[in-house]
Amino acid sequence: MIGRKVLSAIAIIGLGFTSGFALSVSSANAQMNEAEKRAKDPRNKNYMVGDKNSGYVYMTSQTRDMQDDDFANPGFVWVDTGESLWNKVNGTAGKSCASCHSSAAKSMKGVANTFPRYDPKTKKMIAIQAYLNRHLGEKMGAKKWKWESENMLAMAIYVKLQSRSTPVKSIINDQNRTTLAPFLAKGKKFFEQRRGLLDMSCKQCHEDNAGNMARSNVLSMGMPNGFPTYRLKWQKPGSIHRRFVGCNKNVRAKPYKRGSEEYTNLEFYLMQRALGLNWETPSVRN
Repeated sequence: MIGRKVLSAIAIIGLGFTSGFALSVSSANAQMNEAEKRAKDPRNKNYMVGDKNSGYVYMTSQTRDMQDDDFANPGFVWVDTGESLWNKVNGTAGKSCASCHSSAAKSMKGVANTFPRYDPKTKKMIAIQAYLNRHLGEKMGAKKWKWESENMLAMAIYVKLQSRSTPVKSIINDQNRTTLAPFLAKGKKFFEQRRGLLDMSCKQCHEDNAGNMARSNVLSMGMPNGFPTYRLKWQKPGSIHRRFVGCNKNVRAKPYKRGSEEYTNLEFYLMQRALGLNWETPSVRN
């Protein structure tokens, strides 16, 4: 009797292993099929330049559909807010952004390509959010906005929207190459450096394994041309520095502050990796 119970137990355990293995294989096959399906989407050709792919290429069809339709794109709620803020008088100087820059469609076209930029005051690179806050305080006499606040995200999205469908261009030229080279090198080093308890780098996911599945998502090349992006996981837009924080936490590394020198240099390096891809702000990502 005892022998039969032991055999029954072994049989049940074995059945469990077999069932678990079958489910694992089935899940792996489903993931491979999903990755292949996304790779074959005919819309990809508009989001690829040479060997560079926008994050759009790695999204589900539903997410791409959402981005393609401005009425369905949830990021456009923040575009509307940004347009209102652009024309709203704010601060003790009695000015709005439009007071100095008139139509954003004209004055802000191509501006997305100029950030992060070198800041002579601090002798460091400065991201668009920090630059906007400087103008709020110095030019308008207004209170600064928090990095991930609705106002900051809305204004950053609205400004970058004016560059949508134009290619990412480099700000590096013969005159500033020597000045910018150290910041580019620091950003590249951050991208390639292993960190955290998982001992992983940005490069391992977004260069060495781009196009492969990580859980339910296809790993992208980590391009910045859609930020601030509306991420379905967040149910709101977020800056690229928020994405850096999330990635650092995923590999169990201590994140830096948004706007930090480390993240701003990394953003600058990623801009150089994305040259030629079109701006998509506000993009939609999974």
